[in-house]
Amino acid sequence: MLRIANSIAVAAVLLTLSPLPALAQSATTGSKGEPARYLPEYTASGDLKLPKNFHEWVYVGSPLTPNALNGGKANFPEYHNVYIEPGSYAIYKKTGTFPEGTIFFKELQLTKEGQFPDGSRTEPSGRGYFPGAFNGADVTVKDSKRFPETGGWGYFNFNHHEPKALTASVKPKSECAYCHLASAKKDEVWTQFYRLLDDDTKTP
Repeated sequence: MLRIANSIAVAAVLLTLSPLPALAQSATTGSKGEPARYLPEYTASGDLKLPKNFHEWVYVGSPLTPNALNGGKANFPEYHNVYIEPGSYAIYKKTGTFPEGTIFFKELQLTKEGQFPDGSRTEPSGRGYFPGAFNGADVTVKDSKRFPETGGWGYFNFNHHEPKALTASVKPKSECAYCHLASAKKDEVWTQFYRLLDDDTKTP
């Protein structure tokens, strides 16, 4: 019995002294009551890695501008299912400012084939537009030092088709940033379309 007790005591000491697994490089510990942040991950060449587990992030909205309502050639004919990284969202709720390292994930989703000239169709719930297949993703990252020429935000496309690319290079200012700089309501973010992020609206 004494030998068993000694073995248990030694094991307990070893467990106490054993180092805890290191946090992933892309994660930082949140303050009390806030989720740990998932920060952007880059390759050695500076490409952004496809963010992980984005479907578990905070969903903020799905703007839609279908082809049939835009002369058959909408710039963005898909649903834009937009998510914000939870740790960054928690800070934004407190401060009203998107912190450095904020990630927005925009998953593109096609509409189901239309049955009417306006691109709508009829389903059991009524006539309207309904989500179809996924169609790639766009990601936006706030990093004032890395992206000074585009207002502190970097814009990345992970294909406009499935499967999503695993990495993406930053887009030039002429492709994405110029529109955000010109028309987005707050800090290059279209908060006017995302009720959870708009200072001028109140959620129930």
